Amino acid sequence: MRPVRRELRGVGHERALQAAAGLGCRLCDTKLKTVQGVVTRFCDDYGLINELIYFTNEVVTGNVLLKVGQKVTALVEEDETSQGLKAIKVDAVSDNCDDDGSSDSGPRVLFGCVTSVLEGDGFVNHTTYFSLDVVCKGFEPYEGDWIEAEFSIQPDTWSRKAISVKPLRHKHVYEVRITSLCGRNGVIDDNIFFTLDSLKLPDGYVPQVSDIVNAVVVAHAHSTYNWRALSMTLVKRL
Repeated sequence: MRPVRRELRGVGHERALQAAAGLGCRLCDTKLKTVQGVVTRFCDDYGLINELIYFTNEVVTGNVLLKVGQKVTALVEEDETSQGLKAIKVDAVSDNCDDDGSSDSGPRVLFGCVTSVLEGDGFVNHTTYFSLDVVCKGFEPYEGDWIEAEFSIQPDTWSRKAISVKPLRHKHVYEVRITSLCGRNGVIDDNIFFTLDSLKLPDGYVPQVSDIVNAVVVAHAHSTYNWRALSMTLVKRL
């Protein structure tokens, strides 16, 4: 990746970038989080929880041999080297203890993928409902986005309802090139997906191939690309 450049060109450009990146939630919160999930992959001495959180056998408590499908509770941090999510402690959840059937109705943390978005609401992992009213300011969820949500169990229906939603991971990229455009979709720097259906742009700017841009991107479960651009501002046109 090209070196990050903090210098912006002119007050107008700086204001445009600030407006485009004006997410009204703390996305850089690096504190440890306790999440509940399911082991989705396991190979020898390591595995994945919810296809997203990496763990090794050394962090599994009680010498339990985990298998795919096992419910777990994990203490998770962001790996500074890979910028991925890593569990530093994993507890197996007993099959006799149904997480959703617990009498504890307090908020819980979920890391998951947006599986649908309709007018005014959506779902995470097909199971957790959220209203756009609880999404952090400046973020418009799109199908495939990885998100972090606090949710509660509705005692009358045992259904899950999110009380807050924000991107799981985000970053700023500076002076990168639009490498392809096809209809309303495009790619930045050969690794960041965007669609004009959700991309925030300054007034009057229409992206073109080879434009040099700054962008705010979020983790995304695209089949080819791991990031989606939320917003983009033009730096220069070649």
